[in-house]
Amino acid sequence: MPNKLKTPCAFPGCPELCEIGQQYCYRHQRQKRSQYDKERGSAAKRGYDTRWKKARALFLKEHPLCVKCLQEGKITLATVVDHIIPHKGDYELFWDENNWQPLCKFHHDQKTAKEDGRWG
Repeated sequence: MPNKLKTPCAFPGCPELCEIGQQYCYRHQRQKRSQYDKERGSAAKRGYDTRWKKARALFLKEHPLCVKCLQEGKITLATVVDHIIPHKGDYELFWDENNWQPLCKFHHDQKTAKEDGRWG
């Protein structure tokens, strides 16, 4: 089976080739991520403040196991409170505990990458 060819970087005027499955070369991936981080604001501005930290700690105390690991027959402590439906700035959805689920870091990172296309 032949290997897939690298594709050109999607950044205008960049002559570099991208790794398989990537849209941008290494340099422009970093640039795009930096731009994305600036546009989305700080964690506190997105609602992840002291109030969230307290609510998160209580939720994880009440729901200590990763729901995805449980579905796979494994027992893993949850470290992240995930918003099942991404809130995208909707504070009513952000604070709706019915929209929260306990996940381990692995499953949260996997879900986020799938939903956001890596860095949004």
